[in-house]
Amino acid sequence: MFALTNGLARRGQLTEEQERFRRSSNDWFDANFANPADVDPTVYDHELNPGATAWFKMSARHLIERVEGYRQLLRAHGIVCVEARSLDPGRVIYEDEHQVVVVPTARPGRPG
Repeated sequence: MFALTNGLARRGQLTEEQERFRRSSNDWFDANFANPADVDPTVYDHELNPGATAWFKMSARHLIERVEGYRQLLRAHGIVCVEARSLDPGRVIYEDEHQVVVVPTARPGRPG
């Protein structure tokens, strides 16, 4: 959701109100949890970790609750995001107390 919202901002597609929300929310997240790419710059490298995706841990409810505003913003731009849960989202390449970054595991009928 963060990447999608930031992409809309880079393309100048956010309203002033949406941009204020994005900036203040991004600032809050930056101050309250680690960006995996700051800890390991290779974590989202497309060649090393194709399809790498961050997942919040279920114990990080205080963070999960704050993403609703991003979902509403994206929905306003025709981008639907739903909450997904998995006991096995893929091969863990980064982990901290709030999140994991995984490379999806190849499964029948699913590339990866």
